[in-house]
Amino acid sequence: MWICRATTRNLIKRLCPRRYTYMRQYVTEPQAEKETIRVTFVLQDGTKKEIEAPIGKHILQLAHEHDIDLEGACEGSLACSTCHVYLDEKSYNKLPEPSDDENDMLDLAFGLTEYSRLGCQVVASPELDGMVITLPPATRNMMVDAHVSKHH
Repeated sequence: MWICRATTRNLIKRLCPRRYTYMRQYVTEPQAEKETIRVTFVLQDGTKKEIEAPIGKHILQLAHEHDIDLEGACEGSLACSTCHVYLDEKSYNKLPEPSDDENDMLDLAFGLTEYSRLGCQVVASPELDGMVITLPPATRNMMVDAHVSKHH
């Protein structure tokens, strides 16, 4: 016979009130999963902007929603490196390894570091609460930078 936790807890509470009070100090209720996390963007001029980030949103989306100057020329399709950011070491180590496609795009990024990621590939999750995202001093947009104008 299967009995849920609440039913068991109510039975103990009614049948053994002193034991329930004693046990209660050691049993914690499961915490509801957070719907947002705290994220700090460090802008190019060094100022910090702290935001509440909904779980499941990409860094690129968050930046655009909060008027943070992160380009995203390919609109998150993993075809450029303009949403290149630096993550704090703790957050970087909690993420899965970058995919081969992301690494290919990161190779084109300006100012690549060991904690570089593309903002379109990093998704807000509960374990990233407190993440610090630093914007690089410049970006490289191959669509614009590689364009050679034709003189007539």
